[in-house]
Amino acid sequence: MEISEKTKIDDLLNQYPFLLDFFINKSPHFKNLKNPIMRKTIGKVATLSRVAAMGNLDLDDLLRDLLLEIQEKSGGELKVVGETEPGAAEDLDDPETRQEVLKGIIKDLHKGEDMESLKKRFQELVQHVSPSEIANMEQKLIAEGMPETEVKRLCDVHVALFKEALEKHEIPGAPAGHPVNTLMKENRAAEAVMDEMDGFLLKFGTPPDEAGFQAGKGALAELLDDLSKIDLHYLKKENQLFPLLEDHDISGPSQVMWAIHDDIRAMMKKCMEAVPEKKAEEVAACVKELLSAVREMIYKEEHILYPMSLETLSDAEWGRVRQGEDEIGYAWIEPEAEWSPMVLEQEEKGAPGEEKISLDTGYISRDLINLMLTHLPVDITLVDEEDRVAYYSQGKERIFPRSPGIIGRKVQRCHPPDSVEIVEKILDAFKSGKKDVAEFWLQLGEKFVYIRYFALYDQTGIYKGCLEVSQEISGIRKLEGQRRLLDWE
Repeated sequence: MEISEKTKIDDLLNQYPFLLDFFINKSPHFKNLKNPIMRKTIGKVATLSRVAAMGNLDLDDLLRDLLLEIQEKSGGELKVVGETEPGAAEDLDDPETRQEVLKGIIKDLHKGEDMESLKKRFQELVQHVSPSEIANMEQKLIAEGMPETEVKRLCDVHVALFKEALEKHEIPGAPAGHPVNTLMKENRAAEAVMDEMDGFLLKFGTPPDEAGFQAGKGALAELLDDLSKIDLHYLKKENQLFPLLEDHDISGPSQVMWAIHDDIRAMMKKCMEAVPEKKAEEVAACVKELLSAVREMIYKEEHILYPMSLETLSDAEWGRVRQGEDEIGYAWIEPEAEWSPMVLEQEEKGAPGEEKISLDTGYISRDLINLMLTHLPVDITLVDEEDRVAYYSQGKERIFPRSPGIIGRKVQRCHPPDSVEIVEKILDAFKSGKKDVAEFWLQLGEKFVYIRYFALYDQTGIYKGCLEVSQEISGIRKLEGQRRLLDWE
């Protein structure tokens, strides 16, 4: 066998399984090779050149050590071919160097340089780019001061720039029931709905026949309503996946994606409102824009977000994602099978029994406290003094979606980018003592929702956090007169 910088890690481990220990001893970065999902996804595309860069190893030294290890353990005859020459500028195996090249290309794109010349420069300088490198590039551009809104604006363009390289990577696979498997099944279901919508628009021609369109537009309204289920797909990403990526200091790409989610939601609302009111050509243009945005998001998920997430998150963290999925729900499909991580996180649990907790006005067991909070006719979310979500009540009918993924997350990250300024204003006023209550009310379909925020101070006046209380009060608003007797008839 011949090995080179282009040899795939999975091919090598399949032929020489004993090399797993060799790689793990070389660098702690390679522990993830024990994960079968990583082997099936990243391992199938990662070359020894990229493996050396991930482990901060000299490529030539790695190739020679591999040769010696294989010859010693198996006695096989091997040779290294095509070794790289140290210092060759074209190799760009150093992750930092590659990042600088990628950032430079995107900065020039930001300045308005010609797309075709940038593509040529990319092909000349960087032969392969991984999904994680694109995500890290976005992160660093934001950290260096490029506004998230500008990164979002350029997102489609720079994905198009790198599209050829991305398509050389296999779309990740995961076992049935794994969150990535479920998210990808939802994407396939979304594509089926969108294919039907394409067929509907095609039937009426370009420009669309007005009379025929008006007669059949009810079917389009139903299809738009069906496609709107994709909101559950986005909510799982926002509440389950993004918080865990943030724990690994990956927040830029998720913030950009969340902003695009909100754009798609706005497009969806615009199209649904246009169907009964606007002419065929205007509705068709709106729907085509929506379908293009959803399809582009699917591409970004499957070529950037999911590979990067599989590379970054542990099995135990995927287990946490899986635990919260049922609470948010699914778009069109259910998980194909039960899945649980190979390695479970050790969770700290309170001592069993009915030990009571002493409060200011009584003694209550942990179980009874939990029952009390989950039976209140309001939704409660508690944010601590560091602006991190510490608790939310899990009542029978929630007004706004919550999942375990938000626990420990900065509350600013739990709101769409457009709302962060208001959140900061409330928290600043609470912390300074200028205000201790903020309230809002809004109509959500048939529901009238009353939302209040209360500052929490200890006995010495020190700010300890914020309590959000949300209540559906359409029934309360209709009350008149008085009822002084029990009426269960």
